[in-house]
Amino acid sequence: MYIIVFLLGIIIGSFLNVCIYRIPKDESIVYPSSHCTYCSSPLKWYDLIPIVSYLSLKGKCRYCGGKIAPQYPFVEILNGLLYILLFYHFSLTVDFIFYCLLASVIVVISFIDLHEQIIPDGLVLIILSVAIIYKAINYFIYKENIEILNSILGFFTGGLIFLLIAIVSNGAMGGGDIKLMAVLGLILGLKKTLLNILLSFIIGAIISVFLLIGKKKGRKDAIPFGPFINIAFIIALLYGDFIINWYVLKLLI
Repeated sequence: MYIIVFLLGIIIGSFLNVCIYRIPKDESIVYPSSHCTYCSSPLKWYDLIPIVSYLSLKGKCRYCGGKIAPQYPFVEILNGLLYILLFYHFSLTVDFIFYCLLASVIVVISFIDLHEQIIPDGLVLIILSVAIIYKAINYFIYKENIEILNSILGFFTGGLIFLLIAIVSNGAMGGGDIKLMAVLGLILGLKKTLLNILLSFIIGAIISVFLLIGKKKGRKDAIPFGPFINIAFIIALLYGDFIINWYVLKLLI
């Protein structure tokens, strides 16, 4: 089953690459069909096999020899691994389907933010809409306690904290980050939202140090924060309870 989940993940990951490339350009993600970004030659089905096509073509376009960015197989593999991780935690449930969709959207957001330093409102709105539908399904169909107050507190806490940071830092935190943190807070609830925020700054600080040491970024260069938020979200989602309980236990001891 894990193999099937991984294959599904990398196939969808191939589509995510289309979204990452086209959404910032306000292009349709459906039409025209996939084509080389250098020579515009339409790609055949055998040019689009996830991972395999990249390896068989040695990272170059079949028609013009233009270089294919390593990001393409990386996104496919990343999405596949995320699906496996989510399947391990949730098995084949509505939760698994919801979080797979969510994971794919935040992968797109992360790479768009890395390239363009923007977080499209449309993608944040998709997360918000799907989250509301997911919670409604759990409440009305499965009769689960969805802790509405906890979700609302997570939403406003995540948004307001980042808004205050943006004001204090004179705009160092972007509006997209504020909206993204708010909608992720709706999903996580209050405690895990606070953990998400803390982890995002820890991860951001560590990665930024390595970028500075490796001279990939300078001290005055802007570093997109969206990917840090999203990495921290996955950790808080899957391991938040363990981390919070461990921390509380350490305080008590």
